[in-house]
Amino acid sequence: MASDGESTEPGTLRPGGRTARVRAAVLDAAGDLLAEAGFDRLDLAEVARRAEVGKTTVYRRWGTPSGLVADLLGDMAEQSAPRTETGSLDGDLLANADLVRRTLADPRQGPLFRAVIAAAGTDPRAAEALHRFYAVRVAEWAPCVRQAVARGELPPDTDAEEVVRSVSAPLYYRLLTTGTPPDAAAAERAARAAAAAARAGVFAAAGPEPAEG
Repeated sequence: MASDGESTEPGTLRPGGRTARVRAAVLDAAGDLLAEAGFDRLDLAEVARRAEVGKTTVYRRWGTPSGLVADLLGDMAEQSAPRTETGSLDGDLLANADLVRRTLADPRQGPLFRAVIAAAGTDPRAAEALHRFYAVRVAEWAPCVRQAVARGELPPDTDAEEVVRSVSAPLYYRLLTTGTPPDAAAAERAARAAAAAARAGVFAAAGPEPAEG
């Protein structure tokens, strides 16, 4: 597929038409290659070959493997499943934990995230893209904690984002330290532990320093 003559920064491509089809094909190919071979072997020429896109198009639009990863993660954040609302804190956090579990256990998504996390340790642009991805996902789920505060389930000054992070953190830790995706029992433990800690005020804002006598 030949170049279409456009010059656009990653993540700012216009929706619809050939541009969108090219971007979708390239990001799909990049995700497959990341999952198969890791960040170190993410070759733009190979991505172009798999996507059936001209190499000049890929090099011009994304420039580097880091630029491609940044756009891929941005797209994944936009396409991620929406937040589940169950009407209870426990149910909402369990839904979040189960979504993380299923993502990490997925034969394509799991290796892809491991590759990007590894890349973030050495590549600043990959790290920035990963941070943006998780900022979007945490912001998507934080309202379930705020709703629990409004229902009186949690202290009023609970840090919603920290509660959400505390759900997924042990699941990622299990994956990274054992190489084994978390199972349903691990997801349930993570959700219950986060809910219990939130109710106990662990994630509430610190109060004022006591006055010195």
